[in-house]
Order: sequence, then structure tokens, then C-alpha cells
Amino acid sequence: MTRPLTIAACLALASIAFATAAQDAAPAPAPAAAPTAAAAAAPAPVKGDRARGLELTYTCHGCHGVIGYRNAYPNYRVPLIVGQSEQYLVGALTDYKNGARKHPTMQAQALSFSQQDIADIAAYLSNVK
Repeated sequence: MTRPLTIAACLALASIAFATAAQDAAPAPAPAAAPTAAAAAAPAPVKGDRARGLELTYTCHGCHGVIGYRNAYPNYRVPLIVGQSEQYLVGALTDYKNGARKHPTMQAQALSFSQQDIADIAAYLSNVK
């Protein structure tokens, strides 16, 4: 049995991934002044926008919003993610994006997210009760 919503979500995410990749490939504007050594060593953390996070997590609920859901590729219990700490969510999505965490579906999802998207998603999900 296919899940039309999942297929549609995958297609939508694929188009977003292409758009994001094209956007990320655009050259960044030159900085006005050279950063100090401390600023260059530690980039400022990205502040998440909860309202935008709500929009970005629409398809997440298809798997992560179903109690006891298991997916078949590979067979894995899908955790509920609402209420997780913001730091955990940022770390997990970043690790999926960078390949440090292995799960084909989540890696594909995370590759389409910018750091701002990840911060927005984490800000929203960490505050859902």
C-alpha cells in the first residue's frame, strides 16, 4: 500500500532540495570588515523562528506524529519528536545533514534544510506540548 501523502511530501522535498542547493551555491557577499579571530572561530548561533518552524514541520507529522509508527526502509521505530530539547533537535538534524547519523529518509529530509530551517524546526518542535 502506498502512502500518497508521503510520496507527495518526498516530491515536494526533492524540489525544495534543488532550490536550496541552488540558493546555497550562490556566492556570499563580501564582508564589510575582516572579522576578529574570536568571531571567526565561533559563528553566532542561528535563532529559530517558531512560526516558520510550524510550516516546515507539516510533513514531519506523517511519521513522527504517529504513536508506535514503524517505517519499512529500514524497519525502524519512528520516535515522537515534539517536546525534545532544541539543542538535541538541532544536533540530530545537523548530523543527518552531514551524514554523521545514518537513516536514508532522514538524511534526504535534512539535506533539504538550511541551518536556518533546522533552527526554525527545533524552535517550534521543542515548544510543542
